[in-house]
Amino acid sequence: MTVEQWLGKDNTLGIDIWNKKYRYNNESFDEWLDRVSGGDSDLRQLILEKKFLFGGRILSNRGLDKLGEKVTLSNCYVVEPPEDNIESIFDCAKKLARTYSYGGGCGVDISKLAPKGARVTNTAKETSGSVSFMDLYSLVTGLIGQNGRRGALMISIACDHPDLEEFIEIKSDLDKVTKANISIRITDKFMLAVKMRKPFVLSFTREETGETIRKEIDAYSVFHKLCEMNWDYAEPGMLFWDRIENWNLLSADKEFSYAGTNPCAEEPLPAGGSCLLGSINLSEFVTENKTFNFTDFKKTVDIAVRALNIVLDEGLPLHPLKEQRESVRDWRQIGLGIFGLADLLIKIGIKYGSPESIDLCDMIGHAMAYQAIMTSNSIAIEVGSYPKYKPDAVKQSPFFTEHIDELYRENISEIGLCNSQLLTIAPTGSLSSMLGVSGGIEPVYANYYTRKTESLHGHDEYYKVYTPIVKKYIDEYGLKDDSELPDFFVTAQTLNYKERIDMQSIWQRHIDASISSTVNVPNNFTVKDTEDLYLYAWEKGLKGVTIFRDGCKRTGILTTDNKKKETKENNSDSNVPITLQRGMIIKADDNCIGKKRTLQTGCGTLHCEAFFDPDTGDLLETYLSKGSKGGCLNSLTGLSRLISLSARAGVDIYSIVDQLKSSGTCPSYAVRTATKHDTSIGSSCPVAVGNALLNMYKELQGELFEDVDEKPIKNKETIKRGKRLGIKPVDKSQIVPCPECGSPLVFEGGCNSCKNCGFSKCD
Repeated sequence: MTVEQWLGKDNTLGIDIWNKKYRYNNESFDEWLDRVSGGDSDLRQLILEKKFLFGGRILSNRGLDKLGEKVTLSNCYVVEPPEDNIESIFDCAKKLARTYSYGGGCGVDISKLAPKGARVTNTAKETSGSVSFMDLYSLVTGLIGQNGRRGALMISIACDHPDLEEFIEIKSDLDKVTKANISIRITDKFMLAVKMRKPFVLSFTREETGETIRKEIDAYSVFHKLCEMNWDYAEPGMLFWDRIENWNLLSADKEFSYAGTNPCAEEPLPAGGSCLLGSINLSEFVTENKTFNFTDFKKTVDIAVRALNIVLDEGLPLHPLKEQRESVRDWRQIGLGIFGLADLLIKIGIKYGSPESIDLCDMIGHAMAYQAIMTSNSIAIEVGSYPKYKPDAVKQSPFFTEHIDELYRENISEIGLCNSQLLTIAPTGSLSSMLGVSGGIEPVYANYYTRKTESLHGHDEYYKVYTPIVKKYIDEYGLKDDSELPDFFVTAQTLNYKERIDMQSIWQRHIDASISSTVNVPNNFTVKDTEDLYLYAWEKGLKGVTIFRDGCKRTGILTTDNKKKETKENNSDSNVPITLQRGMIIKADDNCIGKKRTLQTGCGTLHCEAFFDPDTGDLLETYLSKGSKGGCLNSLTGLSRLISLSARAGVDIYSIVDQLKSSGTCPSYAVRTATKHDTSIGSSCPVAVGNALLNMYKELQGELFEDVDEKPIKNKETIKRGKRLGIKPVDKSQIVPCPECGSPLVFEGGCNSCKNCGFSKCD
């Protein structure tokens, strides 16, 4: 068989991914299949049927050690947290460098490092703090190459560390910690303080000096700042640490503790811990009657768990560090997960996030956990349990009792398990792109993407390219275009965040490790919405989650240096606009499109005029004036001037409106709303103005950039003035280019990936 026959000759993206990422030298597809399957005929058949794939490191590296290659078969590690001394801090950097050189990603927790201002017994007199060493670890990550790429790093800190607030804000400086993801280990105690608006104590005691640094904070204020950073920069992520520690097979084992998580947070691990990944493609288990084939699925779980254990033994001597080899030997973690969930639901005809979808995933997840535990037990009967296994501890684990009937518990716990950790859900960015299905538990990111061609018409034209599952459905049912799709086709941008979290929650119930997860939200998602999302995620028992708001400032961090350089060099001929430098204010000329709204406020009428760029539709000027009755003219004049200044400085309208909506409630506005019921939408004049501006903006965007069907999307050659001024059309303003092909990156499953060329930061 050839790779074209396996993936389909029209799947050029999948073929390119296989050639670039997983093929070794010029081996044939059959040679690759033999190498990756290790001679296991059952496993070979699963790969051929696209039902199961190992993680990227195994697909790339299995068997290459026999050819003299220095490789690891593990995607991720957690290094031992550095102790509070300079030797340990730099030893940690050395361990990171060695692990990266073998191709592994790393997590490191800095909670043991003294906070800023603590006394030290050297010439510095006081420490620069734990956060100051983050750039060291980030720098190491950026220095060590991995076959043309750089390593991945997660830096975490405990929520009761006195450097917490500095840690939260570190990435607001775009030049800081550029090569790492960051997360906070959030406890239930902290979240309860947030909900109850109570103070929370940050504390650290230095063993060397006996000094205790103590600080009392307002929990909600710090949580609000954390959510603001997530809204603006998509970091720091939140790791709900009590749930991580209490929902796994080792929760009752007092000898065991987690030291941190891997870069995408799906793998909490002990010091030196590592994990082998593999994922089952759920979309391949739909029967002709549109039901899920549980028998075939459980058989696949069994084969996959056995295969991962074989690879674990093969890879044991290949880990870069002694502490990693010892940890893997003692605890034997594997990470079997899933992908293609969204495709599965579409094939069956169930809407993602609906009660029916949650019920189905509950059954699939339970079957997966049950079979994985039973198979691990069967292997233990043959070869023995993992060395650190404790029967009583596992038997008392809530996760174990949730998934194993009382009839079998005693027997399984006495014989033991071959693995202390079995299940995880990783990003699967490259795997899912190669097979043309959705990644992890993510919904379909978009029904279609726009692709550009420059040669067919002598100028740029943009076309729709449908996601594979969408194209298949359109072709199968003879639909005109995606506008005729049934309502069970939902995307990451249109899905209600609670439905997205509900889906992750039900899967987390059956996953003993964690889930790499991104909740994509629209640009108009507010900071308050972000707070509600994280509170809901905690209440639903998630172990961790991040959000990515369309158009947030994180895009400035993600853009590659090469791309920035290319933009500067080619600006005169490029479609990429110049980015306004800090302090630059553009001038609004007379060639604007004006719109007007008359608002009813608590004091009377208020006239809101807004003027927009005719090419891009972006806000440039706002004028506010009162009627015969209606507010303070000087205040309105000042407000309109500040809105206009912000808009012409490059601040997007959603950020401006979010600030206006934070103005609170005006008593006169509330009284008139309650008595006459004729006020404009809002709670005060600034809030009403914000709603009006957004309404006019969206109305104009619809006029300038109307939707199209199969025809080329509106020609972008008209955007000349917008290019010059650094203003771009809605939804195009925050595109992050892929470092390999320049197409827009998407952020899903905790990772950046490209739908055009298959690039993935995490796989």
